[in-house]
Amino acid sequence: MNNQKQQKPTLSGQRFKTRKRDEKERFDPTQFQDCIIQGLTETGTDLEAVAKFLDASGAKLDYRRYAETLFDILVAGGMLAPGGTLADDMMRTDVCVFAAQEDLETMQAFAQVFNKLIRRYKYLEKGFEDEVKKLLLFLKGFSESERNKLAMLTGVLLANGTLNASILNSLYNENLVKEGVSAAFAVKLFKSWINEKDINAVAASLRKVSMDNRLMELFPANKQSVEHFTKYFTEAGLKELSEYVRNQQTIGARKELQKELQEQMSRGDPFKDIILYVKEEMKKNNIHFMKAFQKIVVLFYKAEVLSEEPILKWYKDAHVAKGKSVFLEQMKKFVEWLKNAEEESESEAEEGD
Repeated sequence: MNNQKQQKPTLSGQRFKTRKRDEKERFDPTQFQDCIIQGLTETGTDLEAVAKFLDASGAKLDYRRYAETLFDILVAGGMLAPGGTLADDMMRTDVCVFAAQEDLETMQAFAQVFNKLIRRYKYLEKGFEDEVKKLLLFLKGFSESERNKLAMLTGVLLANGTLNASILNSLYNENLVKEGVSAAFAVKLFKSWINEKDINAVAASLRKVSMDNRLMELFPANKQSVEHFTKYFTEAGLKELSEYVRNQQTIGARKELQKELQEQMSRGDPFKDIILYVKEEMKKNNIHFMKAFQKIVVLFYKAEVLSEEPILKWYKDAHVAKGKSVFLEQMKKFVEWLKNAEEESESEAEEGD
């Protein structure tokens, strides 16, 4: 008896269905790259055609496996070696970010290509985020023009929500910061980001990833001051970002001042030492403490450093002209409370007599 399994007859012209996954896995990175580059060469610089080609190719090419290769090609024109250089023996294409014109309008058009691609294939989100983090670490390997294009593109993608602001962590790389690459890149990035949105939207995105208080780390440690940051970014045309960072620093210094005052009072430190500390902090941090004035006075009152009498006397006639309206408005409710408390104490004393 013949144990070999006989092949069943089939109808002439019958098609055998191949699973898409099996078909996709036939490609290695080089083959994948060649397919993408060939397709981009055929579409040319028409970015609408590029977006349609990428949309259709996702059905037959394994984007999930070769996401890094795909994004390398779209940004740099080919697969990147460590450090950001293109391998000489690999195919390249000029249909990419780095070969495009260096202007915001062109980068906005490329941002749409990435946006459409990632909306179509949601699984590419993580791969694209990892790609941008990698590209930021490779900044020294790119030309100044390439860095400028990448910065503008990144700013637009941050504005439209394609990227999360956490990718900016790569800019705090020690070597990039030391050589001034991070700060220069940030200028272009924030300009395009603020152009798409506004400083309030940018600030909100930074706060979500706890990046709002780290912007001064774009500079080396010996230059991490509000004065240096403000001068650098204001001269670069980003006054609104400079003002935002200055305000953040002021708010942080005020909170730290209030916290330290509470601790000193709870320890029972001498009043003269507390006053000296406040003066030194104001001088060191150039604190605009108008908004914290009422809280500081209340702290002193609760600690019995200040009594009702000097507070009420100041409120009535001892204040100086500078900041008068702001201080008086802040203190109004507290002073009213003090007056009511004083009247109640007098009434209780009279009843006692």
